[in-house]
Amino acid sequence: MNSYDIIIRPVLSEKSFDGIANKRYTFIVAPEANKTEIKKAVEEVFGVKVAKVNTVNYEGKMKRRGATQGRRAGYKKAIVTLTADSKSIEYFESLN
Repeated sequence: MNSYDIIIRPVLSEKSFDGIANKRYTFIVAPEANKTEIKKAVEEVFGVKVAKVNTVNYEGKMKRRGATQGRRAGYKKAIVTLTADSKSIEYFESLN
C-alpha cells in the first residue's frame, strides 16, 4: 500500500478547522493503516514533519427504510499533529 492509498481524503468540518491554528490536521485514512504508516504517508505526501498521530475507528450507523435495514460504511479518522518547526500544509491554508 503506497502513501496515496493510505490517505483517502481530508476532513473539512468546523471542528477540524479549529485545529489548523495548532497545526492539527484531520484525514480519513485506510482502516487497515496503523499510526506509523499514517505518519510516513503524511510526511511523504505533504513534505512536513509529524509529531504525533491519533486515530479513531467509527462503525457505520444502522439505517432503515421501511422494512429493510442496513448499515452505513465505517471509516477510520486520523488527527495528525505537526512539529512546531514544520511548515503548514498548503491545502488547508487555501481553505481558511
